[in-house]
Amino acid sequence: MTDPAVPDSLRRWFVVHFVADVLFAAPMIVAPEATLRMFGWTTVDPVTTRLVGAALVGIGVQSLLGRGEGAEVYRAMLSLKCLWSGAAVLGLLVSIAQGAPLMTWAFLAIFVAFAGVWNYYRLALRRSPLTARGRARIHRGP
Repeated sequence: MTDPAVPDSLRRWFVVHFVADVLFAAPMIVAPEATLRMFGWTTVDPVTTRLVGAALVGIGVQSLLGRGEGAEVYRAMLSLKCLWSGAAVLGLLVSIAQGAPLMTWAFLAIFVAFAGVWNYYRLALRRSPLTARGRARIHRGP
């Protein structure tokens, strides 16, 4: 039985995130130069590109593997996803300011959207009366 504190919509978002991560990660790992040149990069570091691909695989596959877990696992994964997407947004903004390729704006939009989803659910799980934290908050008061 699944934990009722974790909304089904969040479980679906984790599967969507898995698909998105793996779709972007595979070409970054297998053919980093061709992949980034397709998106407008003229200078490509294949080692860094493959490391980013590996990070996407790790986060994405864990999203799929953990989709049936309880609120505590989701809370930990959401913290990771909030940190990852938030840091990516900052890094992409700095890169845009320094003249990154136009496609960087699309990546920024994707990370902003995921950051919004993850932060929304992180706050929702924190407030949920069905989680241990939520029950403790109810007993302590606001």
